[in-house]
Parts: sequence; C-alpha cells; structure tokens
Amino acid sequence: MNKNIVVIGAGFAGLAAASCLAKAGHSVTIVEKNITPGGRARAFQAGGFMYDMGPSWYWMPDVFEQYFGLFGHSPADFYELRRLDPSYRVFFGKGEALDLPAAMQDLCALFNSLEPGSGRALQEFLHQAAYKYKVGMQDLVYKPGRSLKEFMNLRLLLDILRLDVFKSLHGHARKFFSHPQLLQIVEFPVLFLGATPQNTPALYSLMNYADMGLGTWYPMGGMHKIVEGMVKVAEEQGVQLELDCPVHEIVVEKGRATKVVTARGDFKADVVVAGADYHHVEQELLDPQWRTYGASYWKKRTMAPSSLLFYLGVNKRLRNLQHHNLFFDRDFGQHAQEIYQQPQWPSDPLFYACVPSVTDPAVAPAGSENLFLLVPVAPGLEDTEEIREQYYHRIMNRLEDLTGQSVADAVVYKRSYAHKDFVGDYNAFRGNAYGLANTLRQTALLKPSLKSKKVKNLYYTGQLTVPGPGVPPSLISGQVVAGEISKDIAN
Repeated sequence: MNKNIVVIGAGFAGLAAASCLAKAGHSVTIVEKNITPGGRARAFQAGGFMYDMGPSWYWMPDVFEQYFGLFGHSPADFYELRRLDPSYRVFFGKGEALDLPAAMQDLCALFNSLEPGSGRALQEFLHQAAYKYKVGMQDLVYKPGRSLKEFMNLRLLLDILRLDVFKSLHGHARKFFSHPQLLQIVEFPVLFLGATPQNTPALYSLMNYADMGLGTWYPMGGMHKIVEGMVKVAEEQGVQLELDCPVHEIVVEKGRATKVVTARGDFKADVVVAGADYHHVEQELLDPQWRTYGASYWKKRTMAPSSLLFYLGVNKRLRNLQHHNLFFDRDFGQHAQEIYQQPQWPSDPLFYACVPSVTDPAVAPAGSENLFLLVPVAPGLEDTEEIREQYYHRIMNRLEDLTGQSVADAVVYKRSYAHKDFVGDYNAFRGNAYGLANTLRQTALLKPSLKSKKVKNLYYTGQLTVPGPGVPPSLISGQVVAGEISKDIAN
C-alpha cells in the first residue's frame, strides 16, 4: 500500500500532512517554493535581529502537544514554552491601557473594576466557551467536511443550540457584558478568524477560552522554533524536503494527477497534496477541465484580511509596551467596514505591536528591541511603497504618543511587507494573509473541499480549506487530510 506522495508547500499544514503520511508508511516529498520552510511562519535575520515573519500568537497549546505526541515527542523536545503574564496589553487611548493578567482571579478582578459583577459574568461566559472548545476540538475541527453524515452525531444534534452556531458572537457577548472596553477585549480574538463579531458564529467564543482559559504562550527563540521542530519530525519520518523548488504544473491524465512539474524537475506522484494557496493551485497549476471551482466562485468568497507589516529594529529599550500590544484607540466599526463592506485602505486603523524582545533577549542585540507592527487591511488593494510609508508614519506617531516616548528616531532596521509580498512569496489569493473568513456560510462543508471533485488523487490542506485560518487549524488540517488519504487508499 506504499504510495509515492508529493506535498506542495512546507507550511504548517504541508509539514503536518507529510509527516503523518510518512508515518503511515508512504514515500513523501515536499516541494517548497521558498528557500526556507514554514510558509507564513518563516523567519529571517537582519542586523542582529531575528524576526518571525507571520504568526506571533501561541494559543491552544494542547493542539501542539497532540501533534508532536503522534511522533513520540512533546513541544519541550524542540523549544521552551513560556506563558506570558500579562497575556497582552490593550491601549484604549492616552493614559488608558489595560494589562490582561494570566491568573483567572486577577482577570475577574480586572473585569469587576470596569463593570461591577462582570467578573462572575466572565466565569459563566468562559464556562460556556470551555464547553464549546471541548466539543469543537473533539467533534468539529478534525472533521474533513466531505459529507453531512460526519455531523449526524446525536450529541452534536442535541448540542446545536448550546453551541450557539446560529447566533453571532456580537449578540452573545452583549448578554454578559456592556462596558465597551470589555466588549472589545472579548471580541478581538475573532479578528484571527477573519470576520467581524456580527458575522462570526457565537460558537467561536471558544477562542476566548483559548485566550483566557488556556493562556497566551511564547516559544523561546521565536515562533519559527515550531517550524524547526516540525521539520525535524518530518525528517525523522523519512520525508524528503525540496526547498527553492517552485511548482509550475500538476499533470493530470485520465482524471488522476501523475506528476508535479517544478523548476527543478518532475516528481512522479500517486497522490498529490496541495498545501499551497488553493486558488493558485486550481487556477494556475491545473488545466481548466480539472478545476473544481471557477473564477466566479472565488470572486464570491469572503476573504480574511490581508496585513501591512513592519519589521523594525530599535537601538534602545522601549517603555510601556508588553510582548503583545493591541491599539484599540480608534473606532473598530469603521475599520472593519473598510476591510469587509467597503474595501479600502483604512482611514483610521487599529493596529497591533509585538515586542518579543520583552520576553526573549535572543531576538535582538543587547540594549535593543525587536518591534513588529501589523495593520489589518482589506485584501486585493493597490499596494505601493508610498502607501506603506504613509501608514508607517501614522501608526508610529500614535505608538509614540500612546506610549510616551520617541521610537522612530531609534529605528536602525526597517522592512515592510504587504499584499505584493504575500502574492510573491505565497501566491496568496488577492494578497490575503489569513485565508477565508470563518463566516457561517464558509464553515465546514461550505469551505472549499479538501479533496478535488475532478482529480481523484488530488487533495488540499491549509487555511483555505477545513478547518480554517490560524496556526492550530493549519496544523490540524494537515492531520485531517493525511487521515482521509489513508482511508481512501485503504478502500
């Protein structure tokens, strides 16, 4: 039953799929476009600074434990995990900043200080969220989404109302809290899912449990340490990793993929797993008759945001900033509208700042600071250096004002990254950063299928298929597709 399997892309999903398939006894080769593995979680060094290029939040530690456990490992074999306390800081205006403590009793006290009685409300909110997390992780996210029968589980049917699938997170949160700052804190995690709270099912309050219940963590050395661990696992399983190897075509004969054509030669395949951008694979690597979805289908998809990123090296230590910092000193409603309803460069954006050197001195030279800035923006926008510079100065001015210090004059390294880079590096559809938005109409069976409907042995994994965007979901996606391939081969 040994098959020759080619996986396109060495991101979280591709590495996970490849390792699981190799563990099942198959010969697996990963072909990766870039010169380093990790996909959006790649890293680079410059001027003595080490930068994670994409993901910076480590949530759902149980998902990583489960994954590495499949291979007789734990995350501790590859990196030291440290819980952040406070988890993050939220700026609501000048002189208005809140630190979210890791300890539940301290968190409840913080909520009570803003809205009397909200500490108890938070406990009930998180009690419900914990149940959703348990059911979601056990019964939902590991489903391949290929048939409605997967969800015909008596427990799930009985729980459908309890899981709040058909209610919005926006309405659900307001049953517990009324203080505007608490609502922003509760609603912010769904930004990782790529939709507004009004359009996100209240099921996803499970993200609040991931945040406040399971905690915010950091792998010392950077998020790319996860990738390094995954690469070691893949190599232990016998996976062949081919870097700097862009794919030009998937050759299909009589409804079956037979080989993957790359810049460095052809790779014969009994099975192909596409961990690259789904839209790119279908529209660019397959002949038209083998595409499951047409251009009109993709045009109608609700995409998660793209991002404007700045990687900065600062030659002094910064004050009044934590590892993670959310700048909510502007109207989120307007910013969200300019991402989703009327796509345009935001008139007055919220933004995020990560300073990993607060926790990890290894990512910056002594006495310096590693600063990563992110502005969520609509996908598909015109991306020019002039626009990037304009936003750099705007958010830098706000950062300086809200933290009470000069920063720009101490920047000794600067690199920007936005739509054109996401397209160039990852062939990302419309330059998106996070994949498809997790709206009700793009959940489970309503996502692009993990198996091609036209090519019998072509499968997909990653943030444009099940279970969705984010690091833990991508890790799960690779495992799910590997399981489906093994079942299909056995049958």
